[in-house]
Amino acid sequence: MGTIRLKTFVAAPIERVFDLARDIDFHQRSVAHTGERAIAGRTSGLIGLGETVTWRARHFLIPWSLTSQVTAFDPPDSFVDEQVSGPFLRFRHVHRFAAVDGGTLMTDRWRHRSPLGPLGRLVDRMVLDRYMRRLLEARNASLKHEAERTR
Repeated sequence: MGTIRLKTFVAAPIERVFDLARDIDFHQRSVAHTGERAIAGRTSGLIGLGETVTWRARHFLIPWSLTSQVTAFDPPDSFVDEQVSGPFLRFRHVHRFAAVDGGTLMTDRWRHRSPLGPLGRLVDRMVLDRYMRRLLEARNASLKHEAERTR
């Protein structure tokens, strides 16, 4: 199972960072290069506990659809989203936020597993772990920029 842990300091209040991290419209802007867009469930605004969103995107030149659900929600400290259906065997993304001097420490813990047993594990190690890390890092950089820009 691929695991990615990221810590990002954002010079903005915890409530602002928490809300941006769950904002469907911001997410679409932050990953615009993938063509990712919300097509079902919550398609705009702030996603909350129990809500789902279905995304359509293009990764590796292949169009994908993925539905995730917010399965835990403790504002403004954390929320968790998990795949309901899609290309992964499963994924779980834990978002944590802590107020610190001068802003917010945002911590991501992303875990995924590809289907297809041993072949999927090889794809995780050889391709997806690095790809997902870069995607999350780019999204966090966009979130940091947006949150700090609009303080």
